[in-house]
Amino acid sequence: MRSSVPQSQLLSTIKIMEMIVGIASDHGGFETKQILMEHLKSQNYTVIDFGNTVNDSTDDYPDYVIPLARAVVEGKVNRGIAICGSGVGASIAVNKVKGVRAALVHDNFAAHQGVEDDDMNILCMGGRIIGAETALELASTFLRAEFSKANRHVRRLKKVKGLEDSFGIVPESKKKHKSK
Repeated sequence: MRSSVPQSQLLSTIKIMEMIVGIASDHGGFETKQILMEHLKSQNYTVIDFGNTVNDSTDDYPDYVIPLARAVVEGKVNRGIAICGSGVGASIAVNKVKGVRAALVHDNFAAHQGVEDDDMNILCMGGRIIGAETALELASTFLRAEFSKANRHVRRLKKVKGLEDSFGIVPESKKKHKSK
């Protein structure tokens, strides 16, 4: 008997089940992160929490978003979501890690276009800027999007990667390989 589920929907479901999403926040994004984690797990994503695991007003976003960024670059997670109060600090910090392509996103177009055109691998959001419903929508859009691999986008990405040869935090796993 044939399944009544369209093949494209089946493939989308398989992709979600295989995707590992890392998520991190400081106190400014803590509540949004908790809501997002619950939602993503209910959608069958595997979610890894990089912290903070408690709402601590004295914490600092780099302590959580940099380990997330390294995990994305090292392939321990497929994509990442970083949240701080405005999203600006998290975005600045994660983009210091070589191989990260992150953007502060507060609209649906940028959430998918950033992946499709620029191969964005970390979505940054402001927990004090957008509501939970918008955060859920943006995360879903970001995670469903795929890099287009169009020639012009690949060409531009190569130029960006060229810049990284001189700048950026090198992930721990890459440092070990260089010294051998």
